[in-house]
Amino acid sequence: MRAAATLLLALLAVPAAAQTKTGFTCGSFSTESWKTANTSHWTIARGKEKNTESAVLKKGPRFECIGGAALAIEFVAASGQSFLDLHFPDGTNIGYGNQHLEKNGRFILPIQARPRIPVLFRAAFDYHCRLEMPADPIPPENRKDCVL
Repeated sequence: MRAAATLLLALLAVPAAAQTKTGFTCGSFSTESWKTANTSHWTIARGKEKNTESAVLKKGPRFECIGGAALAIEFVAASGQSFLDLHFPDGTNIGYGNQHLEKNGRFILPIQARPRIPVLFRAAFDYHCRLEMPADPIPPENRKDCVL
C-alpha cells in the first residue's frame, strides 16, 4: 500500500513541461509544437535557423505544407484574432492578422500579398480585394484576380 501511494505521488509530481511534442515537416522546414498549461509553443527550424514562439491560443497552431516546400502556420490567439504566417524556402516570411480566409482547402490572402510571395508559390493561393489601404492601394487591373 505504501509503495502504491509513493508511486502515485511520484506520478503527480511530474512537471507540466513534460508534454508530448508533435512534429511536422515541409520541404526544408521542420516544426515541433507542444503545450504547457494554457500556453502553446512551436519551434520552426530550417537549416541552422531555429525560432520558437509561445502564445495563449484559442486554436492551433496548425501547420500546412504548400507546394511541398512552403510552410503555413495558422492559429487563433486567445483574443480571437486569427493569424497566418507563411515561410518560403527562399527565406521570405509573410504574416497576416485577421486578413486571410480559407475556402476549399486554399488560403485566400489580400491581393496586395501577391507581389510579396515568391513567383513559384503565387498560384497556390487565392486572393481577395476586401482590404483597401491608402498606403497599399489595389490597382484596378488586379481586381480581376480577386475571388472575393
